[in-house]
Amino acid sequence: MTGITILDGGMSRELVRLGAELRQPEWSAVALMESPDIVRQVHAEFIAAGADVITTNSYALVPFHIGEARFRAEGRRLIALAGRLAREAADAAGERKVKVAGSLPPIFGSYEPQLFQPERVQDYLGVLVEELDPYVDVFLGETLSLIAEAQAVERAVASSGKPFWISFTLQDEPGAETQPPALRSGESVTDAARWIAASTASAMLFNCSRPEVMRQAVDVAAAILSESGRPVEIGVYANAFTTEDEGAANEALHAIRDDLSADRYAAFACDWAESGATMIGGCCGVGASHIHNLRRRLG
Repeated sequence: MTGITILDGGMSRELVRLGAELRQPEWSAVALMESPDIVRQVHAEFIAAGADVITTNSYALVPFHIGEARFRAEGRRLIALAGRLAREAADAAGERKVKVAGSLPPIFGSYEPQLFQPERVQDYLGVLVEELDPYVDVFLGETLSLIAEAQAVERAVASSGKPFWISFTLQDEPGAETQPPALRSGESVTDAARWIAASTASAMLFNCSRPEVMRQAVDVAAAILSESGRPVEIGVYANAFTTEDEGAANEALHAIRDDLSADRYAAFACDWAESGATMIGGCCGVGASHIHNLRRRLG
């Protein structure tokens, strides 16, 4: 297959593999505070594995993870550091052009659409966009559980003039693959794709859900976006969480399934590509070995 953009994989478990500490509620933000060189190394290993795009380690730099006081005191410095580390790794690739995506997470918690606060969201997104802007090529609103979170990202990045991608997380409980695909808010992928078609987003992705539920979402998105006539790319980066490990993102360290080898993940990825996905990588628990195999199979 040709024409596939290879994204990077999940940051957190690669940090642990290389010797960084991972703890809740700070999650991957701990590495920015205590071992930033390992963050840079993770980026470099994903690039070496074949990633065309690396994502800043800014996902946990929100009060939900690091607390309101620390966000106000250290947030700007840590966000800028996350951007700089990714930019340095991308630039070190030399003639190979590696893009940096600025991660804009769900401000009030992953998988927590009921906690969304539209009146406060720009206070935090604005800081992330301002501090990441000097370092990134594109902004990535990721693991979004409801359309309103995507609308907030579009508003936050408008003044930057840079392109932005929106990535939704899907309902993926056992049996979900037999139902019409839906966001974790319960909103349909159909409605989310219609919103993307009417927005200025340049890509619609699905992430941080089981690989088994992604194909249907790609099928629906591809049909609607094709009808719209707007050139919007479709992407997937699934996680490797076990189905028994649901819950808020800062409550515990989720277990990783042991049946998702690099070859099995690549088989899912080939299926997504056949369905219309042109951007493929991995989320939590999908490491550099998986990305290397994606490059070999898809690149």
